[in-house]
Amino acid sequence: MKKMLQKNNFSLISTLHYFKLVFRSCLLLLAASVYIVAKIKGTPRPLIGLDIPSVMLVLIWLVFIVEMILRFFPSNLESMGCQKQFSRNYIPTNKQLERQLNPGESNNSTLVVVSSWIALNSVVFLLFFLQLIDEGLLLLIALAYSVCDMICILFFCPFQEWMMKNKCCGSCRIYNWDYAMMFTPLILVKDFYSWSLFAVAIILLITWEIFYKVHPERFYENTNAGLSCKNCPEKLCSHKKSLHNFLIKRAKILKESLEKI
Repeated sequence: MKKMLQKNNFSLISTLHYFKLVFRSCLLLLAASVYIVAKIKGTPRPLIGLDIPSVMLVLIWLVFIVEMILRFFPSNLESMGCQKQFSRNYIPTNKQLERQLNPGESNNSTLVVVSSWIALNSVVFLLFFLQLIDEGLLLLIALAYSVCDMICILFFCPFQEWMMKNKCCGSCRIYNWDYAMMFTPLILVKDFYSWSLFAVAIILLITWEIFYKVHPERFYENTNAGLSCKNCPEKLCSHKKSLHNFLIKRAKILKESLEKI
C-alpha cells in the first residue's frame, strides 16, 4: 500500500485528505438535498429541526465533533500542520528562535486573515438578519466552508498565497483555526448541536494559541527540524505544485494557439 501511494505521489496523509474532500462534498450535497426537500414541504427550520433535532444535523455534529476531539491529541493520521504543537513532533535544531523568519509568521498577516474572515461573515450575518437566508442555509454555508478547507490544503489556499505567505501547510501559523472559521456561521443558529460545534472549535483554537505562546519554538522551521522539507513525509504541497505547473502549461498552450490564429 505504501509503495503504491509513493509511486503515485500520494502519502497516507494526502490520501486521507482526498477522502475528506470527497466525504465532505457528499455530506454537503446530501444536506443540500434534504434542505431543498424540506423547503418544498414547508418544514419549519429545515435541517435544524424543532423540539427533535433532525437526523442530518446529528450526523453532521457527530462527524465534526469526533474530528475536533481527535485534534486535541497526537495522531499519525493528521498533518504536521496541526500536530507541530506536540512535544513528540519537536526536533530541536539548537538555533535561536526567529519568530518572523517568514512573512506569514508576523502579527500583521494574522490580523489580515482575521479581518478578511470577519468581513466575509459579516455579509453572511447581514443576509441572515435581513431574512434573506435562514438557519438551514447557515449550516450549508458551514459545510461549504468545510469543503473549501480541504481545497485549501490540497489545491489552492488564498490565506497562504495572498495573506500569510507561508511556505506550506506544515508551517502554517493558523492551521488549527480551521474549525473555528468553518463553524462561524453557526453562531446564529440557536441550537445545542450548532453551538457545541462552535464552542469546541473555539476551545481548539485557544489551546493552539496557548501552545504557540508557551512553546513558540515548535512552530518555526529554524527551531523545529520536524517542519523542514527533508523531514516531511506528507508531500501535501506537491498537489498544489502539480496543479500550478499544469495551469502554466495550459496557459502557454492556449497562448501559442491564439498566436497562430
